[in-house]
Amino acid sequence: MTLSLYIARRFLGTVGRVFLIFFAILMLVDMIEQLRRFSDAGVGLADAARLSLMSVPETLYRILPLILIMGAIANFLGLARSSELVVVRAAGRSGLRFLLTPLLVAVALGLLTVAFLNPLVAATSKAYDAERSALSRGGGSVLSVADTGLWLRQGSDEGQTVIQAARSNLDGTELFDVTFLGFDASGQPTTRIEADTAKLTDGAWVLSGTKTWDLAKPNPEVAAEAATAEVLLASDLTAERIRDSFGTPSAIAFWDLPGYISDLERAGFSAQAYRLWFQMELAQPLLLAAMVLVAAGFTMRHVRFGGTGRMVIYAMVAGFGIFFLRNFAQALGETGQIPIVVAAWSPPLAACLMSLGLLLHLEDG
Repeated sequence: MTLSLYIARRFLGTVGRVFLIFFAILMLVDMIEQLRRFSDAGVGLADAARLSLMSVPETLYRILPLILIMGAIANFLGLARSSELVVVRAAGRSGLRFLLTPLLVAVALGLLTVAFLNPLVAATSKAYDAERSALSRGGGSVLSVADTGLWLRQGSDEGQTVIQAARSNLDGTELFDVTFLGFDASGQPTTRIEADTAKLTDGAWVLSGTKTWDLAKPNPEVAAEAATAEVLLASDLTAERIRDSFGTPSAIAFWDLPGYISDLERAGFSAQAYRLWFQMELAQPLLLAAMVLVAAGFTMRHVRFGGTGRMVIYAMVAGFGIFFLRNFAQALGETGQIPIVVAAWSPPLAACLMSLGLLLHLEDG
């Protein structure tokens, strides 16, 4: 038990130091980028640091498997150079049994990151997007999805228009059971339009089956007008802006993903990318365990055998290869070319099996 605690402490310490190194590097690079991007907005060093603190966690979360494999490599090399691995084997503990503790720590880290770090990253990403939109004077998200349907907003010199629809087509350019609520520049409601369908064309919505209320009149219902012909409503929205407003699945907290997926599909949008991201988050502990096995397969050997630098390079190449394969499988899964479960689980599972085969070949068990 004492040996296992010592191994776990060494492993966590090494991974923690690598994590802090990457955090410091990314913070420095991102602060420089924030100062360059928002120089016209008068952003100072303190503001850039605050923006970077909201932006960097998402990058760190995405490269967490690479951070873990670097920490594992450094940990096993340190144990090999100090001959502690030789002592452990001489005490009667095999290499595979020795690896059980780092594997359990990696799985525990995976569970903790998904359960706690993931919601934190989602919150900081949303906060950064809001700050960036404010500093850029617009260009923020124009779409949101809730259990009441989907909501859009569009603006003009006269004011803003809020759009609510029960459902839509896959790209949000055709809405059904839709309501347009217009506001003037002072924020007062001016008009309300209900339509059976609304199709987005170049510079306008084409509405059919409409009923219009003039909210500036004392009794809007009496003056309401119904139209059977198509009605054109000017719009600055485009299909690209609507599509870009979805953002990335990582901006949704892990615990909120099932409900968000249901809302998205109820509104008529495809939730393929969000379903895949949910499965990838479930597979995160297995992926981190696979990175530990890969690092151990190449570096858990005594330095007197030589070729340490070459083995480190092999381990890094294997780790980056798994990371690339995971991203490639994600791209295939998002487009529906392979099943979601295969895209999310096959890369970490294949990495575990191959690295475990290498360890069984090298170790006596």
